[in-house]
Amino acid sequence: MFRIADDEELTIDELSKFINKHRSFSRKKLEPLLNAYKTKYKIFDENSKPEWKPDNRIAVNFAKYIVDTFNGFFIGNPIKVTSKNKVVDDYINMLDKYNDQDDNNAELSKMCDIFGFAYEMYFVDENGEIGITYVSPMESFIIYDDSVLERPRYFVRMYIDSDKVMHGSVSDDTYVRYFADDGGLHFLDYDNKPHGFSGVPATEYRENEERIGLFSPVMTMIDAYNKAISEKANDVDYFADAYLKILGAALNDDEIKKLRENRIINFDGDDSDKLVVEFLQKPNGDTTQENLINRLEKLIFQISMVANISDEDFGTSSGISLKYKLQAMSNLAKTKERKFTSGMNRRYMLIFSNPVNKMKKDDWLDIEYKFTFNYPANLLEEAQIAAQLSGIVSKETQLKIISAVEDVQEELNKIEKETDPLEYSTDYPTNRTIEDDTNTDEQVLEEEN
Repeated sequence: MFRIADDEELTIDELSKFINKHRSFSRKKLEPLLNAYKTKYKIFDENSKPEWKPDNRIAVNFAKYIVDTFNGFFIGNPIKVTSKNKVVDDYINMLDKYNDQDDNNAELSKMCDIFGFAYEMYFVDENGEIGITYVSPMESFIIYDDSVLERPRYFVRMYIDSDKVMHGSVSDDTYVRYFADDGGLHFLDYDNKPHGFSGVPATEYRENEERIGLFSPVMTMIDAYNKAISEKANDVDYFADAYLKILGAALNDDEIKKLRENRIINFDGDDSDKLVVEFLQKPNGDTTQENLINRLEKLIFQISMVANISDEDFGTSSGISLKYKLQAMSNLAKTKERKFTSGMNRRYMLIFSNPVNKMKKDDWLDIEYKFTFNYPANLLEEAQIAAQLSGIVSKETQLKIISAVEDVQEELNKIEKETDPLEYSTDYPTNRTIEDDTNTDEQVLEEEN
């Protein structure tokens, strides 16, 4: 984390120091994580083996699998942002659609999974509307004050143009300043531009308090797995190209050629018992390799706490068993939910502080967020449970159990509209039949007698 004293202004020299620190941090910490997600592992950079040796380079991209699986579980169902204030609720819906916020949230969440943290910045676009966009931590950073509250002082964003010149901007709680590095880092001469937000117009989202990405703790195991499976592929090639050993007979080039083409070995002589024809083989380590590969794969998912949903046993689980298999991943998601909620609170606090949206500054306090984790759904089982709770709990609680119901209150409203208010209501069974009990005069006389 970058810090500056609360009473210290950011000079061009200080900015240069922060940028250099960020470059070093990105190169050592962030770039390897992004490379892993893009299937750029150490196995591809190792020294080449001699030409006569098999040299397979295989990488199993656990990093991408872990990130995409967890991100789909956490935010595969978009976050529902609502407010009881209809004016505020309508504005949020417009703002989210205008900025394609469901996609922004998903990408922001994915970057948090990869790096452990990511940034979101806010601006007023050419149409006079609030713009929201995610920014990679490899091209941006926040400078905080040195207090225990970690209040943002500056947000720095950088990019390289087509001429390989670095440009960027620095935002404080009032203005945006621009800089460039063409022959030396310097602030540009034109006036500072007010951004209109009551605070630094950016938010840091964190995966957890320590800013640790999902697959960072298992990177060494992923590299070991790639090495083990590559060596196994080398062994397969070795056995496919094994040397034929012939002892007790000398073959000329023509005989060797016929042997390769016809695949027939035929020798005569009295000393045939001394003749040895067999393939050279090195000791077989297949069992050891398989044990290592299986152990590494199990540990990778166990330590990352992300479920291996491709596992054969996973698909046959249901009910409480499935919940237990997803318990660790659910715990991770709940931790991230709290961090994401904190970031979204700052998002709407900053947005509502800008006068262009004509909202009250405190309207963000009424905003509510609903995260719906993407559990595998068994609608039949859910419907049966909901039906069994009839008369025990309210209809609202019953509907919450059914994952197909996205908005419980809206569903209750639909049920109310579909119900005839004049319909006869009774506790007796409604499938009774009415028998014709009309009696003839003779039957009546018989009963009276």
